[in-house]
Amino acid sequence: MQGMNSAPVTTGNSLIVSTFESSLSHQLAIVLVVLVVLVVAWNVWRGVQFRRAMAERRADPLDEARTQERPARLPEPTARRILRIGFGLIWLFDGLLQAQSSMPVGLTNQVIQPAASGSPSWVQHLVNSGVIIWNNHPIQAAVASVWIQVGIGVWLLVAPRGRWSRTGAMVSIGWGLVVWSFGEAFGAIFAPGLTILFGAPGGVVFYCIAGGLIALPERWWSRPRTGRSILLGSGIFLIGMGILQAWPGRGFWQGAVRGHQTGSLVAMVDSMSTTSQPSFLSSWVSSFGSFDASHGWGVNLFAVIALLGIGAAFCTGRRGPVRIAAWAACILCLADWVLIEDLGFLGGLGTDPNSMIPMALIFVAGYVALVQAPSTAEASTRDEETREPFGTRLRDNPGYALRSLAALAAAGVVLLGAAPMAFASTNPTASPIVTEASNGAPDVVDSPAPGFDLTDQNGRAVHLSDLRGKALAITFLDPVCTTDCPILGQEFRLADEALGSAASHTEFIAIVANPIYRSTFYTNAFDKAQGLNKLSNWLYLTGSVAELDKLWQVYGAEVTVSPAGAMVNHSDIAYVINPDGRIRYIMSADPGAATSTTKSSFAGLLDQQLTSVISS
Repeated sequence: MQGMNSAPVTTGNSLIVSTFESSLSHQLAIVLVVLVVLVVAWNVWRGVQFRRAMAERRADPLDEARTQERPARLPEPTARRILRIGFGLIWLFDGLLQAQSSMPVGLTNQVIQPAASGSPSWVQHLVNSGVIIWNNHPIQAAVASVWIQVGIGVWLLVAPRGRWSRTGAMVSIGWGLVVWSFGEAFGAIFAPGLTILFGAPGGVVFYCIAGGLIALPERWWSRPRTGRSILLGSGIFLIGMGILQAWPGRGFWQGAVRGHQTGSLVAMVDSMSTTSQPSFLSSWVSSFGSFDASHGWGVNLFAVIALLGIGAAFCTGRRGPVRIAAWAACILCLADWVLIEDLGFLGGLGTDPNSMIPMALIFVAGYVALVQAPSTAEASTRDEETREPFGTRLRDNPGYALRSLAALAAAGVVLLGAAPMAFASTNPTASPIVTEASNGAPDVVDSPAPGFDLTDQNGRAVHLSDLRGKALAITFLDPVCTTDCPILGQEFRLADEALGSAASHTEFIAIVANPIYRSTFYTNAFDKAQGLNKLSNWLYLTGSVAELDKLWQVYGAEVTVSPAGAMVNHSDIAYVINPDGRIRYIMSADPGAATSTTKSSFAGLLDQQLTSVISS
């Protein structure tokens, strides 16, 4: 019957998982080959540079002395290095999390869409546009996310200075904004119940802030004004979050009182404690949940005072209060990360460590930038280094040349993920693997196709032998069906479009699957409603009940009429027949429940099989 051969696509679907892992392995091999090529290129270039330097030294013996007199380059500012290395490691960790086998199917349905469920309709619409792209191309999207984030992480780690470093920071901002809007629904800032304790305004916001700070000219980090500005912004943010946390009527002042609604924090902690995780972590989270259930008012009062106090201290910009506040903020972030956010990356679908660790890195970098002693001479020297020609730095600084080469490789890794995903996002035809995962792979056969003598939608007689020399796609449709059949008709139309010029060698055929409504009046009405009457290679065939019943049996299409005669159930099945009249593929054509996802995935699979029989 309808859908009898299909199964819902789950996170552990063996076809999806194996294809995802295979794609990752293949692209990893590409990455390794590129790295080998770059290493060889580096050694060749260094050999050329060494021979050139030796020749110049022999020509000018004083050159070596002048080289030794050059002043040593200043080290990277400590605060900037904290951000660059810290967020480089986080991006790298996030990329590895994206490699979890449950990501292709589970991320959108179990993470992204639930996160947007409480947001306004326009936010949900935006998120759903990204969800549709991901669900249509789950393998490409999941693999792209891995390589983009791994590439950004490596880029930040290997390029500490100059243009490469700033470019990597800007790339991290761009991808961070994509993740924040489509993946985090803007950190749920437009949804009710906004609180910093649950991760608002989204961990990726801090990735973007860090990227912006890393992209600043290095001379800015030699001034305490930069650290003071970071801390002032952090302080204002924490004060705002503290006021929001103290706002009455939002459920944070109550724990769990019998006969009353459970407080928001208790509900959040209880849900996190059920995540698949080590038992000791679950025990900690559960214990804190029980404590908050009994002392909800006191827990929230502590959170409000801590947020307001730390924020106020940051706003002073004075080293003493800021030092104490920075320690307090880190401790508070760590406690929230473990007891409320539950580390954020457990359960098989965690994509990042949530907001507390990135937030703490921003606070620490702001404090370090504040306490660094200002140096006008140092800032001036950094200006001179920034203006130094790129070619000169490559020639005179082998370390910089090596890091530039490594950054180039990291940029290549980012492109390795971004390019296929960008192409997939513009492709309205979903990946055939979506249908294969739901309905199973097509059965490969080689047997003569049963013949037929039927009438098309225009009243002309059609025999199977008349169609010899063309590839055929045959299915069974009910002309008065309003559920699966219109969708399957559109799948055939999309497959016809995807074939391009090869469509002239193909015939798409539907055979009536309704013993009651089987006249050409109904087949023509169906064609017009679905726009199939515009296809020159489309046939909707019908005949007597005896003729149709015979075909249903030989093609294995079960057709049953309900006792009241109100509806017809039939198998969703399709056949691909080669130009010699032999059946090559038998496919389950059930669109399934998630029609928004699978609407064009069957079309891609059908196009793939037709192309195969045409070219064979």
